[in-house]
Amino acid sequence: MLRIHFSDNRQAPIWLVDERFTIGQDSRNSLVLTDAGIGPFHAEIRQDHGFYYLTDFSGTAGTFVNDERIGARFQIRAGDRVRLGAVELLFVDPAKSQVKVENAARWFLQVIQGEHEGKKFHINGSMTFGRSVKCELCFSDQELSRRHCEFFLKDDVLEVKDLASANGILVNQQKVATAVLQPGDQLKMGSVTLLVIGPKVEVAQTEDEDATLFMRAIDLPKPLKPAAVSSSAASTANPLRSAAKANPLLTPAPGAAPPARPSKWLLLGLAVLLLLTATAVAVATLF
Repeated sequence: MLRIHFSDNRQAPIWLVDERFTIGQDSRNSLVLTDAGIGPFHAEIRQDHGFYYLTDFSGTAGTFVNDERIGARFQIRAGDRVRLGAVELLFVDPAKSQVKVENAARWFLQVIQGEHEGKKFHINGSMTFGRSVKCELCFSDQELSRRHCEFFLKDDVLEVKDLASANGILVNQQKVATAVLQPGDQLKMGSVTLLVIGPKVEVAQTEDEDATLFMRAIDLPKPLKPAAVSSSAASTANPLRSAAKANPLLTPAPGAAPPARPSKWLLLGLAVLLLLTATAVAVATLF
């Protein structure tokens, strides 16, 4: 598909999407040019089976392609320069232009439903979408406003803004006035659905507050060497005997009569003492 660029950059480029495209001073033309030397209906471009044919209707003023005056059904190709009066137009095929736009292209809008289904448009700078032929993205859907919305690409961030359209914009089924677009988003305007294609966005992983956190357990002491274990075991082999030696009340005097049978309360106290002693020894061994 060809696109018309203005040599003096007076306005944004125009896509040739209609089968009949007229140029002249009259307001009923597809492209209205009020410059001197341009007739009311100066020229016409017809699209026929993918080819574009330019016909001059100006009379004496003439229409020139690459500085040569043309008549009827002159085939226009990418790279041709058309002059009407003092206005010069350049016809460009972005897919075949010498400057490979695709090399720097990062954001696209692909039509997945509606007019021009399957076509992919490269987004660069600011581009308007609507029924007007002055829109860079021109569609003939009657549900669209003449200037329906505008796409902005700045610092690799793509945004869309509703231009007070009659039927609005749906982004992922939600009506919006303005939105920052992400790859994979779908926009619906009238019967046209567009898919946003862009660079992958690196999203930093955030810590899940509900995730299970594994914390390092306390370091256990290294196992003792056999010699150390033997000495430690020898020193604590019989804690009851050690307790008896430490308590003179439990050791009978020489030649004394055998002590009376201990009561159950004494045995209970000795059991508690034994348990506390064993616990202390175990803790000392671990740490």
